[in-house]
Amino acid sequence: MSLVVTVVAPAGKAIPAPILRQVKEALAVKGGTFGDIAWLSPDRAFDLTFDGVKEDAARIALALLTTEVDIAVQPAEGRRKKVLVADMDSTMIQLESLDKLAYELGFGPEVEEITERGMRGELDFRDSLRSRVALLKGQEAKAAMAKVLADIPYTDGAEVTVKTLAAHGCHCILVSGGFTFTTEVVYQKLGFHEHHANELEIIDGHLTGKVIEPILGRDSKLATLEKTCGERGLPLSAACAIGDGANDLDMIQAAGMGVGYHGKPILRQKAAFNINHGDLTTLLYFQGYSDADFVEL
Repeated sequence: MSLVVTVVAPAGKAIPAPILRQVKEALAVKGGTFGDIAWLSPDRAFDLTFDGVKEDAARIALALLTTEVDIAVQPAEGRRKKVLVADMDSTMIQLESLDKLAYELGFGPEVEEITERGMRGELDFRDSLRSRVALLKGQEAKAAMAKVLADIPYTDGAEVTVKTLAAHGCHCILVSGGFTFTTEVVYQKLGFHEHHANELEIIDGHLTGKVIEPILGRDSKLATLEKTCGERGLPLSAACAIGDGANDLDMIQAAGMGVGYHGKPILRQKAAFNINHGDLTTLLYFQGYSDADFVEL
């Protein structure tokens, strides 16, 4: 089976001239032979098909290259996924929504420290979420939530990526350990088909310090991926999952294309695909989409 290596430079930059040669040399040493190069975006992204090297060996060889481009290796067939399950905080948007809410309420540093430990996989997600929300007990909710939603910093390339995938028949789901007051805005803006998240308990306009059970966590994200593929009669290999933290690891390792997006060290170590330099449109190039396929916003 032919494999394809995709190389993508960050938006606004060109692939350095030596990269193609370096890629070929790294694979040739392992016995690789090459097909044609196909440019997905002029000077920014290309595909190169090859044979003669196993997928894992090719990934290891290319990971040794010191370069500020993103590189993916996979079978040439089946690259365009039919399901996308995406994390929200620090993936589709560039903030941690609970941290932002806590800052608006005057508890930012305390909550942020727990968040960081959880994202690194040092704390159980459900326990850390309960601990963070408990700090906000008694706080008025509506005004602080409105401030979080007033200026959401969407990740570069997020909207065109989700809407392009959806336009090509991919069912797109936003799944977050954050909260529905944010996901219900973000999923509509970016073009997701559905969203799943946690819900803060609010009584008489004030936070009770509790999350409505059951809490959506790491295993719930994986369950969403499995359920969605099962309902559509698709294997997990036909799905893409993307996120940035330990809470995303199970779904990322289960999906056919599991991607760490500027991820924490645990994802950089364990995800088969990583976007460490580029924006979210890199996910489209990894799936073989060219600039001509992108939805116009």
